[in-house]
Amino acid sequence: MTKKDYEVGYGKPPTATRFKPGQSGNPKGRPKGSRNLKTELLEEMNERIAVREGGASRKVSKLRAVLKALTAKAVHGDPRAANLVLNLVMRLLLHDQSDPPQSELTKADEEILAEFEAEILKAAKVKETDDG
Repeated sequence: MTKKDYEVGYGKPPTATRFKPGQSGNPKGRPKGSRNLKTELLEEMNERIAVREGGASRKVSKLRAVLKALTAKAVHGDPRAANLVLNLVMRLLLHDQSDPPQSELTKADEEILAEFEAEILKAAKVKETDDG
């Protein structure tokens, strides 16, 4: 294939405009300071604002202020707010179990585990005598 036979098209740029070996199309790369949406959202929700509560001004995070407003609406009878609060409670509080339920072992399960343990100890003892 000669230089004249090379066909320029989709995915086939002219040879003169291609990156040279060792040359990058994005030499600086992504700036270290650039942040994604999750980081920006977390920073925004953790920002503290002044809220009047019980006649006094307090500083709370925006997330806390939103939760307080949502629960206040739910208490005052807003069905959509109540639904949101109850869904949050169900999802975050009731399903947050650190220890999964322990299942009881049957007699057969205990026998299988005992046999397996004996095999492992036997193999370890054989290996120990071979090494020593």
